[in-house]
Amino acid sequence: MTTPELLAVGETMAMLAPLDGEPLAEAEGFRLDAGGAESNVAAHAAALGITAAWFSRVGDDALGRRIVRQLGERGVDVSSVVVDSRHPTGLYVKEPGHGVVYYRSGSAASRLSSGDLDLVPLAGVAILHVSGITAAISETAHAFLEQLIARARSAGTTVSFDVNHRAALWGADTAGPALDALARRCDVVFVGRDEAETLWGTTTAASVRARFPEVPELVVKDGELGATAFTAEGETFEPSEVVDVVDVVGAGDAFAGGYLAGRLSAIPVRARLRAGHRRAALTLSTTGDSVDERMRA
Repeated sequence: MTTPELLAVGETMAMLAPLDGEPLAEAEGFRLDAGGAESNVAAHAAALGITAAWFSRVGDDALGRRIVRQLGERGVDVSSVVVDSRHPTGLYVKEPGHGVVYYRSGSAASRLSSGDLDLVPLAGVAILHVSGITAAISETAHAFLEQLIARARSAGTTVSFDVNHRAALWGADTAGPALDALARRCDVVFVGRDEAETLWGTTTAASVRARFPEVPELVVKDGELGATAFTAEGETFEPSEVVDVVDVVGAGDAFAGGYLAGRLSAIPVRARLRAGHRRAALTLSTTGDSVDERMRA
């Protein structure tokens, strides 16, 4: 593989979901897929023609091998992924309309640590994409994330950060200050208006911007209403696409993948927002998190 334009780093689990959006207890057919915030972004970017890679740890088990194979088939470079013989690959189960249940305690990815830094293929990468989930899964992974951001910025790599607060992993009292500190160190930040309100008490896109004036490129997503980007060019709002929603999980990752692909292609800010909304709309209409054939460019 050539040097990737985008490198995504963070945990990916096996994702089990009903095929047609039925209640979990009644479903007959299921999808077993790779599901992880960061690798989802890489897969969506790859579907749009961006060279993308993903780094993390997976277990030396069938689920880990399946994840690596599936992401590779979607055009994501998985050559640097670490296979951990001592810890398992995580799993989560979707209950359409009711969120997810995680089985990730003690997972291989939760063992990410400073010892993995030299294994991350940063050389030549234009954008490193990470998320707040990594900070939540373990203390060692949190330290790894902080050091990785510092290393990328020292190398001149643009750092993209999706806040991605997961209340099931840590409460707002703990997550708020930690995610605030991480966001301030990054070049491109994605955050939902609702999660920003939970974490920091901000209620509008403008108030989120007021909290993070030093972030060069801040994108505030507001569900079905749209998204606002704050850049050197000023404030740009673009409404979301109208879609019949099957499941919302993964839509934010799809949005980030489309937006970052647009950024790497040097298209205007408004067009980046539209690209993000198009990818999100595709994901909202399926029970999957990532990319299927109809989502390819």
